[in-house]
Amino acid sequence: MNEAAMDSWGDASEVTTKLIGSWSFDRLIEGQATMQGIATFTPLDEGSLAYREQGHLKLQNGTELAAEREYIFSNSNGGFEVLFKENPPRLFHAISLSASMGGELSGRAGHLCNLDDYQSTYTFLADGRIVIRHVVLGPRKDYTMTTTYTRVG
Repeated sequence: MNEAAMDSWGDASEVTTKLIGSWSFDRLIEGQATMQGIATFTPLDEGSLAYREQGHLKLQNGTELAAEREYIFSNSNGGFEVLFKENPPRLFHAISLSASMGGELSGRAGHLCNLDDYQSTYTFLADGRIVIRHVVLGPRKDYTMTTTYTRVG
């Protein structure tokens, strides 16, 4: 593994611990909207984090809305799982991380929601930023959403 990735993120099993805190984010939903806001990872129990984002969504037509989303991130062997914050929590996808070129950790996962297919990529950059990309195709959804996170403070 590249030493820069080890300095930023450590081993794949350490990623969820290093997420704790607040992150600013910029999101592009290609051809549809942009969003800026703050995401916070808060410890729930051993190996699990509550994820909550709040921000301002600006639709392509100029309409602006307040928006929020919540998930649970749970540490797993070699990566993490992302769960919908429901009772009981439901799996969105599991990410196995590996070192890649340039000192990054990255992983991919898929999720079928009815007939809509989500293909997601998580990239933990050597400079400490995170990029999450969801490509969604199906009869009801067709978009690419890219979110870049930068640690606050």
